[in-house]
Amino acid sequence: MGGGEREVGEGSNVKANAKRRRRTWLKRKEKWLVVLGVVLHAVYMLSIFDIYFKSPIVHGMDLVTPRFKAPAKRLVLLVADGLRADKFFESDSEGKFRAPFLRSVIEEKGRWGVSHARPPTESRPGHVSIIAGFYEDPSAVTKGWKANPVEFDSVFNRSRHTFSYGSPDIVPIFCAGLPHTTWNSYPHDFEDFATDASFLDEWSFDQFKGLLNRSKEDPKLKELLLQDNLVVFLHLLGCDSNGHAHRPFSSIYLNNVAVVDSIAERVYNLLEDYYMDNRTSYVFTADHGMHDKGSHGDGHPTNTDTPLVVWGAGVKQPKLVSSSNHSDCGFRFVDEHMHDTPTPTEWGLHGIERVDVNQADIAPLMSTLLGLPCPVNSVGSLPLDYIDMIKEDEVEAVVANTKQILNQFLRKSQTKQSNSLYFKPFKPLGDYSSLLDKIEDLISIRDYAAARKLSEDLRVLALQGLHYFQTYDWLMLMTVIILGYIGWMTYIVLHVLQSYTSLAGYMFRKEQADHQTDNTRKVQLCGCLFLGLLCIILFKEHSPPLYHAYTSMTVFLWTQIFSEYRFIKALWKELYGRRINYFAKILATGVFSVFILEFLVNSFTQRKLYTWCFLVSGVISFLYLLKLIPWRSGVPIFVCVACWFLSVFTLMPAEIPDNNRLVIGSGVMIIMIGVAARLLDLHTEGNKYWLSICNHDKKQPKFPTLFQLQALLVGLSSVMVSISTSHRTQKQELLALHQITNWSIAGISIVLPLFSANGLLSRLTSIFLGFAPTFLLLSIGYEAVFYGALALALMAWILVENTLIYLSKVNRLSSSFNNMEDNVILDGRYLQLSDVRIPLIFMVLFNVAFFGTGNFASIASFEISSVYRFITVFSPFLMAALLIFKLFIPFLLVICVFSAITKLNRLPRLGCYFLVILFSDVMTMHFFFLVRNTGSWMEIGNSISHFGIVSAQVVFVLLLFAVTNIYTKDINIGSVDRSSRKAM
Repeated sequence: MGGGEREVGEGSNVKANAKRRRRTWLKRKEKWLVVLGVVLHAVYMLSIFDIYFKSPIVHGMDLVTPRFKAPAKRLVLLVADGLRADKFFESDSEGKFRAPFLRSVIEEKGRWGVSHARPPTESRPGHVSIIAGFYEDPSAVTKGWKANPVEFDSVFNRSRHTFSYGSPDIVPIFCAGLPHTTWNSYPHDFEDFATDASFLDEWSFDQFKGLLNRSKEDPKLKELLLQDNLVVFLHLLGCDSNGHAHRPFSSIYLNNVAVVDSIAERVYNLLEDYYMDNRTSYVFTADHGMHDKGSHGDGHPTNTDTPLVVWGAGVKQPKLVSSSNHSDCGFRFVDEHMHDTPTPTEWGLHGIERVDVNQADIAPLMSTLLGLPCPVNSVGSLPLDYIDMIKEDEVEAVVANTKQILNQFLRKSQTKQSNSLYFKPFKPLGDYSSLLDKIEDLISIRDYAAARKLSEDLRVLALQGLHYFQTYDWLMLMTVIILGYIGWMTYIVLHVLQSYTSLAGYMFRKEQADHQTDNTRKVQLCGCLFLGLLCIILFKEHSPPLYHAYTSMTVFLWTQIFSEYRFIKALWKELYGRRINYFAKILATGVFSVFILEFLVNSFTQRKLYTWCFLVSGVISFLYLLKLIPWRSGVPIFVCVACWFLSVFTLMPAEIPDNNRLVIGSGVMIIMIGVAARLLDLHTEGNKYWLSICNHDKKQPKFPTLFQLQALLVGLSSVMVSISTSHRTQKQELLALHQITNWSIAGISIVLPLFSANGLLSRLTSIFLGFAPTFLLLSIGYEAVFYGALALALMAWILVENTLIYLSKVNRLSSSFNNMEDNVILDGRYLQLSDVRIPLIFMVLFNVAFFGTGNFASIASFEISSVYRFITVFSPFLMAALLIFKLFIPFLLVICVFSAITKLNRLPRLGCYFLVILFSDVMTMHFFFLVRNTGSWMEIGNSISHFGIVSAQVVFVLLLFAVTNIYTKDINIGSVDRSSRKAM
């Protein structure tokens, strides 16, 4: 007997040691896995800048010298910032036109049309498009869209001298680094939205008028003004400022249209009187329009449609037409709008031909009028319908424009070819030189129509070639990144299967143990050799360092996956023997998971989806629970009502209106929820249904009055919301006493949950009441009610899980006994397929906490008045910290409940965390393809932020887990198993 007992003891010791070693191994592996995840997501997050946000600008091209005589000696560019096309062309309520002078130009002297801007419709990209001929450089995102990150060529660069006056945000972009310029801008202080900003336009005109007056006494200036290839640029900001401040329908904005028209007339008269040679060209346009709401930036027609009026030397006279349609019918412009519709009747321009252009076409138009080379970075196409030239010169102008774009294509092609081991050329332009020769032959035989047509076709191909090389590396980079994400997710799945499921049983471990080290080394050696080969190729192609990082990460992940090939093989054998029902369950679970994740992806742009989600969930939960526990109908009703209550908030505007009464009322509601939870916790003893979540410890709690103290602090915070807000509103100050009281309430209340009883409901109620005072003091409106609604929904989730546990406790007991015998890796039970619901529900509620009252991309979420009960003196870091903490409180609540539910279900929390990361990365892959480098800055920025937010969840969720673990680590679940064992 003694020997037998000794053997049993030795066997148990061996098992204990094995369990200890495996647990140590698991902790070490998971730390490494978390570090790998953080690095991988950080590196892959940068990939969007190499794929979507590379500058299209190249350098090193030769200028194309025009082979025609310049129609004009000088050119005046007038840009009315923020002037809408319809407000410029249409008549007022009395039938009078707002711009009578430019109207007479359209009818008698020049040509007109609509210039179509490409989003983002902002001032800097709009002016760059007009003056340099290319659209927004997407790499400007790295500079916060405040400057062009790459040097570029412009019409001003090519001129002999440029005179420029206007805004300090625009003029210096083109003139600050240019030696042959005379420029000036007013101080930023002049841009006051409280005043009529048309005086800014007058300032620009006065500066130019003063220049001409000074030239009468300054011989050098006079000599300079008499030279050719001069450009005068007046930036007129008034319409933009007045549109923002007063909206484009206001009398101030509409009067500003008359002001810019008057300035155009005065500039014209000044120059015609000064030179008297009819060699001046005039271009009047706008950089963007103005939305009815007083904003701009997106692709709405009110923002993209701007007026264009050109007259003077080298410009065609008005052309009368019988049809109301304009030229280029059916052509799609860069703003993605079809513009073959008739000219609006209210414009009164039916009988005069309208010639629409893309905004970048204005740069080659100005260069051609001055006889200058087109800016080397321009992608604009010369609009011949504006230029009055003989046929031969017209063709030469088109050829010069085509060659300039072709030179950019050739430069990009040469750069890529010199750095590529395997180069794929742009085949349509493989014989571009023969096309140029053919054009020259057609010109020599004076077949100008055919030469022009061939030149225009070649120009289109050159533009397509530029796009081809701009996206040349996209396929390779996207393939590497997507393979990396798939590899990461596969590796996560393998880890969860090996560590947290019953599939990783004795058979798998035994098969893995045989020759594992040798085979793993072989696979890793092959992976290293393959990675070395790829790095050599990338090095030979002069690829950026990040290309090496992307490739290394992807190859490393797949090497790790193939290192587990014995486990994968054993897993396949195990699954192969299963019934078809098992695969149907896996497939159904996968389809449902993808559906939920795609729902979450769409919810980033449509918050209202959550309303439907919770309305439907409420009904389904009610019916399901009523079927399971018909004798306890109060639970299904509560779950349904909680879901429906939460569904209301995503219908509300993200801009939260001030409502202190609602905040105070929310304090009362929070106390009532706390009291209800407390009563439930105290008066359900002996009821097996509540055994798991309620505290039935016979011992006297350490702090019996803790609940009353927390409820008192919630009530006190509601009172302080009223007192401190009303005093600050009346006296315009925050009393030091109020400030100290608010800080004290917030600080004390956050600490108190640590001293609460450790029953699940007791601790979660204490956490809910602990964060409530801080949230109330930081609330300004309905978001305070949302806090209570979210808590009710989280309680509903706990009740659903508790019901499922209650109905399956006998099965859970037997399975947990099996786990205790075989499971040497973790405490608790193995993950099952049905447990996938828990990380999925967590992700839905986590995102609801994110979008319930706005989100990080919403300015309303950062309403500065939220912090006025704590601080009023401007302190950006402290204010930002308070606002972010306010946003984090709902997240903390969700994660505390998630942790409690994993304990309730006896699930490994880290296993569930890895499933959350797995699901997040499915969303990340989707958002990776949704990143935009065109559109408004808000659309571009939102696409980047959505991708970044989901990518960062690997760190974000982990950090919140670490913080909430302080509150949830000692939660004690009522022992269903213990009571069941006693019965057995």
